[in-house]
Amino acid sequence: MLIDLRAVTKTYESDAGPCHALKGIDLQVRSGEFVAVVGKSGSGKSTLINLITGIDHATSGELWVAGTPIHTLNENRLAVWRGRAVGVVFQFFQLLPTLTVAENVMLPMDLTGSCRRGERESRAMRLLEAVEIADQAPKLPANISGGQQQRVAIARALANDPPLVVADEPTGNLDSRTSQAVVSLFERLVERGKTVLMVTHDMDLAARAGRLVQLADGLIVADDAAAAQPGGAGKK
Repeated sequence: MLIDLRAVTKTYESDAGPCHALKGIDLQVRSGEFVAVVGKSGSGKSTLINLITGIDHATSGELWVAGTPIHTLNENRLAVWRGRAVGVVFQFFQLLPTLTVAENVMLPMDLTGSCRRGERESRAMRLLEAVEIADQAPKLPANISGGQQQRVAIARALANDPPLVVADEPTGNLDSRTSQAVVSLFERLVERGKTVLMVTHDMDLAARAGRLVQLADGLIVADDAAAAQPGGAGKK
C-alpha cells in the first residue's frame, strides 16, 4: 500500500475556536492508482494533500506514505523523505523565475543529490522530452505559456523519480484544452507505474481518474472506482 492513512485528524486553532479540517480519515491507495480527490471549498482537500506530502502535520492518527510512517518524522527528516518520495505539482506552478526551464527541473536533484552532478542536465532534458517541452529548456518561465509552465512543473516533480505524484488543482489556471493535455500526462505516468493523487474541482477531469474520492466537511463521503471512469461519472 503506497498511502495508508489511519484515523487521521487535523484541527486548527483560531480566535473563533477549533476548526476540525479532517475528522478521522481512513484512506488506502495502492501503487499505480490514479486517484482524483474532489469536494467543495473547505471540504478538507488541501489539508489532506498537505498531510500526505508532509507539508503539514496531523493532529492525530497515523500516516504511512511510500513505506514511511511520516507522522513520526521531524521537519528535517520530512524534508529528506519528501525530496525522494513525493513529487508535488501546484496550481500556480511555483517555478523559480530566475532559473531556466532546465535549471528548474534540475533543482530537486541539486537539493537531494539524487543524481550525479554531471548527469543532472541530461536527466532534466529527458524529463522535458517526456512532457514534450524540451525545446523550451533554455527559456525563463516568464517567457513560456501557463500550460508549458505546468509541464515543466510536472517534469520537476519527476526529477528524483518518486513513486508518488501529488497534484493540487494542477489545471486551475489553464484552459480546458491544456487541462486535458495535463491529465493525459498523468495518465501516462500511471501507465509507467507511478501513483497520481490529483485534487481538482473539475468533474470532467476527475472522471478520467481510475478512482474518485469525495470529501465533505472533513470526511470522506464517497470512494468509488466506478464513478471515475471515462463517461462513468455518477455510476454505481
